[in-house]
Amino acid sequence: MRIFADSACDLPKEFYETNPVTLIPLRVQIEEAEYLDVETINSTEVYAAIRSGKHPKTSQASPEQFITLFEELAKSGEEGLYIAFSSELSGTHNSAVMIRDQVLEEYPQLKLTIIDSKCASLGYGLLVKDALRLQKAGEPLERIEEIIRFKAAHMEHLFTVEDLDYMARGGRVSKASAFIGGLLNIKPLLHVEDGKLVPIEKLRGRKKLMKRILELMEERGERLHEQIIAISHGDDEALALEMKTMIEETFQPKQVEIHVIGSAVGSHAGPGTLAIFFANQLQP
Repeated sequence: MRIFADSACDLPKEFYETNPVTLIPLRVQIEEAEYLDVETINSTEVYAAIRSGKHPKTSQASPEQFITLFEELAKSGEEGLYIAFSSELSGTHNSAVMIRDQVLEEYPQLKLTIIDSKCASLGYGLLVKDALRLQKAGEPLERIEEIIRFKAAHMEHLFTVEDLDYMARGGRVSKASAFIGGLLNIKPLLHVEDGKLVPIEKLRGRKKLMKRILELMEERGERLHEQIIAISHGDDEALALEMKTMIEETFQPKQVEIHVIGSAVGSHAGPGTLAIFFANQLQP
């Protein structure tokens, strides 16, 4: 079985180099130049561009790459599983489904399951790693699909951005709100609901924000001490490590995993973003 993942799962390049997961890169454009997320640009370059006043744009994965990968899968006779970035945040999932249906016309033997994760960043990345673990354990595709769909439906995302201006550029908040937020040191706290970005509340100051994140984890998480919790950050490792320490001291989880937010997601979230991912329900 082949596993496919797009770069919005924010797993590092080394993950793909050391594991049998095929990367499908989203595209990032900075001024006139276009790059492939993970493959030809890294997030450090994107954050540096944003800090210098540039406004990166992103686009979904290449249809040509989907065609090539899906035809290769059909010819190989293997089964495939593509866990995709939330369809509410990118057109990549819908393009993959459309191209799979096209490839099926010529290659009716194609066996490819596509899951709309309704997740982003490491919330999505945890699903990819779970699928890989289940594959290595010898689980059949049907069982892996069942488990991943359950985990996707119960993945919590809690995140904040350092500067509301980045979200204002993407239309997430009004420019007036962004200006006032910056003046008052107001930090927005958001989550993902059915694949969409949804604001929870605004808090003044980082300390109050981080304390509130812990409170929401307590309210929403199930048996956090048994979980692998993920933290992704927008080029602010010190903040991520501070959050990790607080989580470990409060919940004693099995593991806390940290990665930088990738180029595609980071182009919209901006430097200083902090995101935490955990399950609100574990499988029985």
